[in-house]
Amino acid sequence: MISCRNITKVYVNDGMETPVLKEVSFDVNDGEFVAIMGPSGSGKSTLMHILGALDAPTSGTYVLDNNDVSKLSDDELADVRRNKIGFVFQSFNLLSRATVLRNVALPLTYAGVPKEERREKAAQALIATGLPEDRWDHLSNQLSGGQMQRVAIARALVNNPSIILADEPTGNLDTKTGEIVLDTFQKLNRGHKHTIVLITHELYVAEHADRIIHIRDGSILSDEKNLNKRIISHSS
Repeated sequence: MISCRNITKVYVNDGMETPVLKEVSFDVNDGEFVAIMGPSGSGKSTLMHILGALDAPTSGTYVLDNNDVSKLSDDELADVRRNKIGFVFQSFNLLSRATVLRNVALPLTYAGVPKEERREKAAQALIATGLPEDRWDHLSNQLSGGQMQRVAIARALVNNPSIILADEPTGNLDTKTGEIVLDTFQKLNRGHKHTIVLITHELYVAEHADRIIHIRDGSILSDEKNLNKRIISHSS
């Protein structure tokens, strides 16, 4: 699904070069749940932007779903972001005065999908995240933090992307609510076979994934199967 080979990223400001990523190489297979973990300044956010086709590496190759992202035009990159990647961020980025269903269907609206098909696909995505149906017609600002994040996850799913890319998805949530969101990711991976890459600075969060890649100072320190995986199960 993902193949990164010798990814480097160097920022240049006033003639001064600042290396952020240094020869980063790893693969993510279809259906894997992988956490990329590192402290602030480790390069994980830069790597997330490259994986999300929001930034380009200075050198190296990034292949997503058999497409060499490094060689795509701006229009082709926009197509990759819209059709191949589902984004989930720390801030939910929902329309506060729109209903849950409308928020989830928004990417389909931009894609010109007919109204009834939008509603059906949005409902399927919400069912997959486990958000109770009696919340679907609520405005997003009437929901709890955990419910809002599950709406954001449903929105990421609605285009049936190749990969879900989650950047600090529990960062604005308390521990209990964060566990519900992490349980949602586990169920999507286990039951629906979604490929998930989760960016975090917390070991506790990373331990919900099947594999953990540790990054520090722009380099991969370790890439190992998680033998201490935390399994949680919530009904709501």
